[in-house]
Amino acid sequence: MRIVSLLVEAASKRPIYLRHGKGLGLPSGTRLNFRSVRAMTSSEAKLSSPKITDWADSKTGEFHRKPSAFRNTISRAPGAEYHLYVSYACPWAHRTLIVRELKGLQDVIGFTCVHWHLTEGGWHFAAANESLPGENVTPEPFYNFPRLRDLYFKAEPNYSGRFTVPVLWDKQRETIVNNESAEIIRMLYTEFDEFVADEYKGLEFLKGKQKEVDELNAWIYNDINNGVYKCGFATTQQAYDNNIYTLFSSLDRVESILSSSPGPYLLGAELTEADIRLYTTIARFDPVYVQHFKCNLRDIRHGYPAIHKWLRHLYWDIDAFRKTTEFEHIKLHYTKSHSNINPHGITPAGPVPHILPKD
Repeated sequence: MRIVSLLVEAASKRPIYLRHGKGLGLPSGTRLNFRSVRAMTSSEAKLSSPKITDWADSKTGEFHRKPSAFRNTISRAPGAEYHLYVSYACPWAHRTLIVRELKGLQDVIGFTCVHWHLTEGGWHFAAANESLPGENVTPEPFYNFPRLRDLYFKAEPNYSGRFTVPVLWDKQRETIVNNESAEIIRMLYTEFDEFVADEYKGLEFLKGKQKEVDELNAWIYNDINNGVYKCGFATTQQAYDNNIYTLFSSLDRVESILSSSPGPYLLGAELTEADIRLYTTIARFDPVYVQHFKCNLRDIRHGYPAIHKWLRHLYWDIDAFRKTTEFEHIKLHYTKSHSNINPHGITPAGPVPHILPKD
């Protein structure tokens, strides 16, 4: 920021020609005047991001997740095309990748995965010369934007919210349709039947039980999906204590449901949206949340036999779950992006393996 401030002062007096602009992301020979440098300072200001724990209440230390900003649905206009921006590390984005696979949308909706490292400027795209595990971890394919936030500003130049994944992008209108994972996954399995192969037509994940699914989703989201974050991002002992016991009480509740279920899933014999939404948290629980978010009253593999059986069935028996679960992205993201939680960026070696084989 100091370099750009000095440029502002100099450019206010006369134009500047840069012989070496690489450090500022500019080609050599760039001509800067007062207006262009001012634009740089504005852009740089947009890059400043609060720390993760700044999202917690300054008085109570409680973490409060802000609602998603883009809540539209897909267009039925001729020629409408869509693209997903995701992170393999993010449990919310992971939901959308699972549903995309389950619904057979691989040739209908493309996706790009951001780099696992969440830096001060937010999610960024991998460079062309980087080789990272997982499908489609590439530079941004349409505009060559370096960061996810650039898509948000293209959609809304005055946007002032958080720059989150997933993002469902309208390629025709060049804007964000939706960035709320719960709404995106329902769109994916209800709005694209005409484009998928016959074997996927009519495939949905409510199974005539929307009331039961919605009820499960409500408390599982609050107590477990978001509960691990309320523990991990707490900035006071009281805030942590307020949430850690709720988290494990609700895991006990899931254990009881699965133990008495007449089938392998939460609501019996058929996979529902509730299973998909819970999976992305449980898959991360032992590898990350136990140590990184201090969710360590019990782990899944030793403390919850029914949940553990359910997890291993989804991972080992259904390709959509295993194919979209990238543990290198997951572990590196949490342990090296949250510097206020893990200041030295040390990634624990275990548990090994990340998910145990089936019995």
